[in-house]
Amino acid sequence: MSETTAPVVPPVTADQVPGIRGALLRYRIMAYLVGTLLVVLVVVGMPLKYLAGNSVVVMATGVPHGWLYMVLIATAYDLGRRVHWPWGRLILIALAGTIPFLSFWAEYAARKDVQARLREVEPSDAS
Repeated sequence: MSETTAPVVPPVTADQVPGIRGALLRYRIMAYLVGTLLVVLVVVGMPLKYLAGNSVVVMATGVPHGWLYMVLIATAYDLGRRVHWPWGRLILIALAGTIPFLSFWAEYAARKDVQARLREVEPSDAS
């Protein structure tokens, strides 16, 4: 019988922390922007377009959502590269930007993961 083990993830070092914090902030901003635009698009814009024939909200939120979604993917990749996330996690984060409300959950999960990794490196304030 052979044992299967998880791939070894390189630990985060103290000199990487500032770059990771910056990448996390950029990712969080983009996740909230993209998520908010998508919710407005789906909850307000689509009903207005198909029930009232008014596509103003769809145009005002859909186009920016599409462009900012590409920036979200870039920021997620940057953060994932810095903390050594597997490709599967990056793909799930990318897909979360296409489903209303899911980008907020993905941001929460990513933030918790990154903060846990940073706590392993940073010295404790409790003395």
